[in-house]
Amino acid sequence: MKFLYISTILATVMSSSTSVAFTFPKSQPQLSRPNTFVTKLQSTLADDVDLITPQSTQQLTQEEQLQSNVSQEDVDAIEASFETKTYLDDGFVFGLDGSGLDRPKGKVANIVVEGDDVETTPLQLATVSATFAGHAYFAVNAILNLLAQTDGNIEVTALTSLTTILASWILADLGSGVLHWSVDNYGNGRTPIMGNIIAAFQGHHSAPWTITQRGFCNNVWKLCIPFGVPTVGAITYLAGPENPMVSLFFAVFCFNEIMSQELHKWSHMTKKEVPEWVNTMQNVGISIGRIAHAKHHMAPYDGNYCIVSGVCNEVLDNSGFFRWMEHRVYDINGVEANSWKLDPELKAKTLRGEYRLTN
Repeated sequence: MKFLYISTILATVMSSSTSVAFTFPKSQPQLSRPNTFVTKLQSTLADDVDLITPQSTQQLTQEEQLQSNVSQEDVDAIEASFETKTYLDDGFVFGLDGSGLDRPKGKVANIVVEGDDVETTPLQLATVSATFAGHAYFAVNAILNLLAQTDGNIEVTALTSLTTILASWILADLGSGVLHWSVDNYGNGRTPIMGNIIAAFQGHHSAPWTITQRGFCNNVWKLCIPFGVPTVGAITYLAGPENPMVSLFFAVFCFNEIMSQELHKWSHMTKKEVPEWVNTMQNVGISIGRIAHAKHHMAPYDGNYCIVSGVCNEVLDNSGFFRWMEHRVYDINGVEANSWKLDPELKAKTLRGEYRLTN
């Protein structure tokens, strides 16, 4: 605006020597002030132009120099440095490098989810108690219905029920592996319904001993949400009273899925820290053992996901089941498994179709 204003005045001065603005009364002699004024205007204009030009040139030179010296990687790194990642972010990878969390030294509890604690609350106690009571109701009711269908044949009822329970226990181990794999590798704390479970599982890798400091109900209650009474009740209703073993199967299945977190906790505790019957269960393979689960806690955490008994781990890892699943997910939506982010070679092998876990 200043430049335009001065230019207008100067143009007016130069275009008319009889301008009213610079004409003195005839009774007074003409003075040289107009020429002096014009000279000053010209000088001021020249100074302004000289001032603007070096500044613009200097600014452009600085921008060009900055662009030439700073690469896109540097820009990305600077932007990333201002980002604080939490369990609510997709960048939260197992609570390790790049997640915003530090691995604490010593067996110090590391709470990942905001508002979480290792102390059991009345709500957690009530939730777990009601859930297990509901599971027991459906299981007992299913067995009684089967007994009625077999006209009171106890042997057939017992054999059928035990077979169903055994099958449910094996498939619950498989289910725990699929669940563990999915929450370790996909989603974050904002994921609907499963958000807290995902954050807890992924953050578990930053301080795995934290789980050993949780009380029973505090440890398992989150899994009562997806595997609670409404789930078993809905399946029982859909199956109908003529299929009582379906109800029994899923009552036991959901119970084992919830208990998997406690079995998981025992695998992180020493023999002296658990009752002797827990050691016996681990020794005979009823629950996941310490050595078997320790293999999972080796980066990039790409195998040994099953945590009920671990009986399915060898088959799943040797067959490359989870790598195949990751490849299918990537083909569908382009989302990479977290284990790929920790091990680019694992990603490359998976995309080449080399699914079998060799370590």
